[in-house]
Amino acid sequence: MSGRFLVGVDVGTTSVKTGLFDVDGTLLARRSTPVATARPAANVVEQSPGDWIEAALAGLAEVLANGPDGAVAGLGLCSQVNTHVFVDERGEALAPAIVWQDGRAAEDAARLDLEVPESARIRWWGAPLPLDASHVLSRMAWMARVRPDIWRATRWVMAPKDYCLLKLTGEASADPISSFGVVDSSLRYIDDLLAIVPGAAKRLPPLSAPTKTVGRIGGGLPGAGLPMVAATMDAWAGMLGAGGAAEGAAVYLSGTSEVGGIVSGKRIPTPGVIAFPECLGITLHAGPTQAGGASVAWLGAILGRGAEEISELAARSDFARSAPIFLPHLQGERAPLWDIAARASFSGLDGSMGAPELARSVLEGVAYSVRLLLGALEASSGVTAARLSHAGGGAQSDVWCQIRADVLGRPIDRVVNLDSGLVGAVMLAGLGTGVFPTLEEAAGRMRRVARTFEPNPARRRLHDEGFAGYKDLYARLKGFGAPGQRGPTTEPRKPRGR
Repeated sequence: MSGRFLVGVDVGTTSVKTGLFDVDGTLLARRSTPVATARPAANVVEQSPGDWIEAALAGLAEVLANGPDGAVAGLGLCSQVNTHVFVDERGEALAPAIVWQDGRAAEDAARLDLEVPESARIRWWGAPLPLDASHVLSRMAWMARVRPDIWRATRWVMAPKDYCLLKLTGEASADPISSFGVVDSSLRYIDDLLAIVPGAAKRLPPLSAPTKTVGRIGGGLPGAGLPMVAATMDAWAGMLGAGGAAEGAAVYLSGTSEVGGIVSGKRIPTPGVIAFPECLGITLHAGPTQAGGASVAWLGAILGRGAEEISELAARSDFARSAPIFLPHLQGERAPLWDIAARASFSGLDGSMGAPELARSVLEGVAYSVRLLLGALEASSGVTAARLSHAGGGAQSDVWCQIRADVLGRPIDRVVNLDSGLVGAVMLAGLGTGVFPTLEEAAGRMRRVARTFEPNPARRRLHDEGFAGYKDLYARLKGFGAPGQRGPTTEPRKPRGR
């Protein structure tokens, strides 16, 4: 039985999930522990790094109790990214982690962004990616400016997974995929970019390939002695776990945010898309939105309903009629707009509408944000997605899955294991420990389709009109939420150095 089991840990935005799998992709044990998020001020979103490691240890203790002694080959750990924790020489967090939704570094980001020519971005990343408020250099610049005492004491600036790896193994490590904003196509740090923030380079951990074993769990901890691979960010691991292991594959992950991805060796520089460097033979074109499941949670809190009840409400609306247009920009928007000042809104409400129409509007609005993203991904990859493999907590709703298929006009294949970040982390652990000889075998064993949702052709015109309205509403409101703006503007910022 030796080596027949693998463990995955996913440090997500709302919870830390841990799973024990056999090598044929069967989930044998699972634990999910909620993680608290604090919003003490506007544009400030924080988490306690101690909560991550406490939840990870509790999850390991529980799931390992369900596996035979000595039968677990290894562990892979993935996490949210563009969340940063500043760590001292002893490996202790110096401040709450700055979560990816946090916009406090927007001014620093705008200043840094002007210093990077577009030609350099194309050379490094194959696309004109911005340095936004969630970029690690923006966060470093903010900390150096606002909290110089913390900056001076900082040894490492880490993603959640790397902080947890440090606490579990004592080894400081990062991977090039999670570090995509400061890594080029050669999977190395970009010295010229790091130089724009003095002291940044020496505070980034050394890079390890996602399948490299970086250490073993320390004595006295659950799973002591188990090898841990570097693994990578939750979105990349989730894409892998949901079916993004082959050329031309398209994947849609639905969680706190929505993430889309297409695998293609072709690179066509496209604004707003992250074209990851090739890794494990995969070139992933991807992008995260800002508020997918977060929009449902927001509406649910207002209406006093859970996420499942929001879907049930939406199902009661009249799908022959247009719903209001909802922009899900509750804290700005990421891909493909990268507009931290964008704000959410409803448009087209009338007195006949109630909770069912608002619920459906939110589900459709999130799907429209993904339709906008998918167009950019197809332009970047040169691939027209014929169908999408679907995973994540937001994929549990049949109603929402059907809305997505209708809005996107493509079949949606919902996979069996919706925790695709766990699956991807396990695949990387299996590759790193020799359980899987190839990525193709790992993918073939771990991914299975549970149900396919076909688009309803009768709703095509309605959603074409809805999507056009979505784009028009954003254009009309662009700039409304920016500091000092009393009304909408469509004037673009004109950066220097282009």
